[in-house]
Amino acid sequence: MKQRCALFILTVAILTYSFAQAIDIKDVPFKIANFGRVVFSHNDHFRVEGIKNNCKTCHNAIYNLRKKARFTMADMEKGLSCGACHNGKRAFALRECIRCHKVGDVAMQVKETGPVAFSHKKHLTADNCAVCHPKLFDLAARKPVTMAQMEKGLSCGACHNGKSAFKIDECAKCHPVKDVAFNVKETGVVTFSHEFHAGLSKCGDCHTKLYLPSAKNKRGITMAQMEKGLSCGACHNGNAAAKIDECAKCHPVKDVEFKLKDSGDVKFSHEFHTGLSKCGDCHPKLYLPSAKNKRGITMAEMEAARSCGACHNEKDAFTVKENCDRCHKM
Repeated sequence: MKQRCALFILTVAILTYSFAQAIDIKDVPFKIANFGRVVFSHNDHFRVEGIKNNCKTCHNAIYNLRKKARFTMADMEKGLSCGACHNGKRAFALRECIRCHKVGDVAMQVKETGPVAFSHKKHLTADNCAVCHPKLFDLAARKPVTMAQMEKGLSCGACHNGKSAFKIDECAKCHPVKDVAFNVKETGVVTFSHEFHAGLSKCGDCHTKLYLPSAKNKRGITMAQMEKGLSCGACHNGNAAAKIDECAKCHPVKDVEFKLKDSGDVKFSHEFHTGLSKCGDCHPKLYLPSAKNKRGITMAEMEAARSCGACHNEKDAFTVKENCDRCHKM
């Protein structure tokens, strides 16, 4: 009997000692609307000086398990719940939000330009979320803010005003810009360089008054419309920038090889001819460069002033009636 009693006392003593030295209680996750998930670690708190495995430090003096009350940040700032210790003196202050609230980059889908990534890491240099939330950006509202509203000081525009941070019209610092390839049937791919143009003009000079960068904007602009000042023609007018009829500056030009069965092949040199004439002198009135234009031009038609024969008439250039070896590889 004495042995059993001694064994029982020893067991209780060992369990009590073990419990006092290493309490292991599960983490408690809190789901907080608009601010993600906060995990409370019992083990981390048990190791803190002043608590040392003493549950009574918090329960039920600070946090009553029976009431299951929820506390706002405003409540905590008044010393309730976590705020009893997290006051900047006994433990880190409540304003150091990211030590409890996990934050990551936020991708905002913008139809016109593609996703814009907001980096919490870059902006949280002072660990003070209250600078933006909720007075500048209300996570509960989830209402998008336009660039026009930002220019008036709303949302990002409150800081990005050219004083506190770079101005809101420096679009490329947030919006991804890249070269845009326009597939033009007649001439091939035309590449628009954002990098080059952004170094000369502001994004607002073109978007949205000259060009609406949207998936819905699938209607192309003709050269005739550009010559009237639309789209690229607003700047490419010979004054602000190269004139719109200097086609080779945008449209890729290369030698064109014509395969002929009856005579030697003919190579047409764009580089040579654009040094003498403008593209509009030939296209499209003399020659329509299109995949649909598969019908060849006969020598008889050229002699009647069609296609090459419009210039190669012995007056403007050598005649097509003779001098065959000047074009045909014999």
